[in-house]
Amino acid sequence: MPEASPLEPGAWGLEPGASALVCSLLKGRAVSAPFAQSMRALSADRARSPRVGILAVLLLLGAWLAWFFGVKVSVYEVSDASRLETERAAHTVDALVSGRIKVFDMRLNQDVEKGDVLVVLDSEAEQRRLNEERTRLATLTPEIEALERVLKALERSIQDDRIATAVAIEGGKAKQREAETAARLASEEAARAQRLHESGAISAAEAERARARAEETRAAAQARALEADLESRTQRTRESQNIARLEDLRRELATLEGRRATSLAIIAQLEHDIELRTIRAPVSGRIEDVAKYTAGAWVKEGDKLGVIVPRGELRVVAEMPPHTTIGRVRPGQNARVRLDGFPWTQYGTLGARVVSVASEPRQGHVRVELDVTQDLSGRIPLQHGMTGTTEIEVDRATPAELVLRATGQLLERPKAASAKSAPGVAGAT
Repeated sequence: MPEASPLEPGAWGLEPGASALVCSLLKGRAVSAPFAQSMRALSADRARSPRVGILAVLLLLGAWLAWFFGVKVSVYEVSDASRLETERAAHTVDALVSGRIKVFDMRLNQDVEKGDVLVVLDSEAEQRRLNEERTRLATLTPEIEALERVLKALERSIQDDRIATAVAIEGGKAKQREAETAARLASEEAARAQRLHESGAISAAEAERARARAEETRAAAQARALEADLESRTQRTRESQNIARLEDLRRELATLEGRRATSLAIIAQLEHDIELRTIRAPVSGRIEDVAKYTAGAWVKEGDKLGVIVPRGELRVVAEMPPHTTIGRVRPGQNARVRLDGFPWTQYGTLGARVVSVASEPRQGHVRVELDVTQDLSGRIPLQHGMTGTTEIEVDRATPAELVLRATGQLLERPKAASAKSAPGVAGAT
């Protein structure tokens, strides 16, 4: 394409009027009429430019005011102390007693099931004492069983003796009554014989024989009564002796049973001590932390041996200041989590939702728990213990409302400061 001549209009890249004016001056021509037209064109351009700028500024100002007063933006409360945890709390594996390690079977990232043996402490002394107590208990049991059989036999003998004695006493009483009846009859016969002798019907010898028979039968009745009483006393004495022997056997049985109970208690305690030296996994999960111990090392009671994280869904736990949390953060609010070590500009943020908020601060912070609603496991290997920053959407407000809130807070600060300093001033005066 041929280049434009420097003397032709438009060659200088100016407005048409200005270009014509320059070309005319270069050619040395008279430019009265074209010059007037060019000046009017330049004046029109200068008048149009301020109007366009003012209109643009007004449009921008209107858009900004519309955004400032009409558009609601999200308000977030931020927690820099956040971490991922499983729904079930992590369990520490502690040494319950002091001792020397015999077996240490704990490895980092090891999957374990509840009840698996992880650490075994030396329990040889306790095992020896346990064997001794079991042997002692094995000898006590037959003695107790034999004594129980003797007691039962003696109790049956006493019962049978009581029945036999009752029958014998009744027989003696019957014989006593028979003897008393015979004595009474003999006395009556002797009295009749005495009356007959006095009337001369019988001789004195016959009357004397009747009196003698009466005395004899009376003596026999008295002897029978004494015999029945003696038999009753003998039975009571024999029963008392048997009861005393029975009580001795019962005391001996109680002593043996006490020794057996003591042995059982000692055995239970030793078994418990041995079980304490066998440290098992409290829950099913994965070992996320292991202490540096090996077989032969000495551990003290309470020493931490490792940490097991249970299997389960991950949950975000955020620690937040009370004044920004209580009353503002509520269950159901949406949140986003930026994980440390994974830039959010590259990996994105983790979606979450508030599920519970503590009502009491602990160590100056309120615990907030959130469920993960957006799964980034394809891009980020989520696992227990990851830390990050949590931003919880607590409100939506226009920028104007936010400015008013900030202004109110700034105005309240001097009043709060003066209120705090007032008691000190009053006390000083």
